[in-house]
Amino acid sequence: MTGKRKRYSADFKAKVALVALRGEHTVAQLAAKHGVHQTLINAWKKQAIEGMATVFSGKSEAAEAAREGEIDQLHAKIGQLVVERDFLRRASGR
Repeated sequence: MTGKRKRYSADFKAKVALVALRGEHTVAQLAAKHGVHQTLINAWKKQAIEGMATVFSGKSEAAEAAREGEIDQLHAKIGQLVVERDFLRRASGR
């Protein structure tokens, strides 16, 4: 078999998982409608349920704060390197 795996976007997965969580249609109906295997829908549904806890736990806010701190450190390092480069350029006589 030389077929490539189909990749689904996060938006598509979220939409299908949300419809599955609502329970208005069976997983088999959703699989036929969207052309996706039932196992994938069940996995996306499970991931959606597990991911909901992080929305309310504040972990996403902590992760965002950590990223911002890292960005600040990187900007400081860039500034330091620019100063060092300029100093070395002047010291070398260029």
